[in-house]
Amino acid sequence: MTVHPSLQPSIDAWTQSIEAISELASSLVDGEWNRATECPGWSVRDVVSHVIGGECEALGDPRPIHTLPRDLYHVTDETTRYMEVQVDVRRHHTGPEMTSELEYTIIRRSRQLRNERRKPEDIVSHPLHGKMPLQDFLDWRVFDVWTHEQDLRRALRRPGNLDTAAAHVARDVLLGRLPKVIAEDAGAPKKSAVVFDVGGPVEFLRTVRVDEHGNGTVDSSPSLGPIVTFTTDWETFVRLTSGRVRAKKVADKLRIEGDTDLAERIVNGFAPTH
Repeated sequence: MTVHPSLQPSIDAWTQSIEAISELASSLVDGEWNRATECPGWSVRDVVSHVIGGECEALGDPRPIHTLPRDLYHVTDETTRYMEVQVDVRRHHTGPEMTSELEYTIIRRSRQLRNERRKPEDIVSHPLHGKMPLQDFLDWRVFDVWTHEQDLRRALRRPGNLDTAAAHVARDVLLGRLPKVIAEDAGAPKKSAVVFDVGGPVEFLRTVRVDEHGNGTVDSSPSLGPIVTFTTDWETFVRLTSGRVRAKKVADKLRIEGDTDLAERIVNGFAPTH
């Protein structure tokens, strides 16, 4: 138990999800490590490597000194280049090497979290995400681990854990990104509203409102006259908003009503999250 009980739900959610990844990894046969996932350019091995790398960085381990190959088509900018180092450095590791490193990393990180003395509001720094409160950083790690657990489950055809505590943290992180995508990136008109009606294991109705200054906010009250309404299931919402699939690929699971041009700009604005 941490000194600050308010951090415990995030720690518990992280623990459940990363242990699920460890369980999946420990049961893999050789060919499954190389199976493609919905993360651009990443195999099952690469996703596990990324999870290990993310936790090593949270532990404060030094980053690997590693030069990336030039032919990685999915490495397109500084962010993807940064992410790829922890992945590429493990590309030739064996299955047993991967699982043992993951297990050891989980032990070390769990110990760190048990002994956490910082307050939820204390500011921590991350090379990619900048400065943020510790609580937000922990929730971001929960989101990252859970979304990659789901990447692995889809690639391995072993569905599950769509409604865990980590799934609810992931929902809030994804919803928190919607105002920027809709108000800024897609340029939704001022004084308009976009509704997401999501069913399934995690069910919710959320409205993204754009005020008279063009700023977006999200809330749980319905809109009387939304400019666009998206109706879908939870897993499709996750895959879409985390940039795993394009809307055309899940058209049979996504109903769009309203301004089709704006809706297209919105769904095309969801970049892959790593």
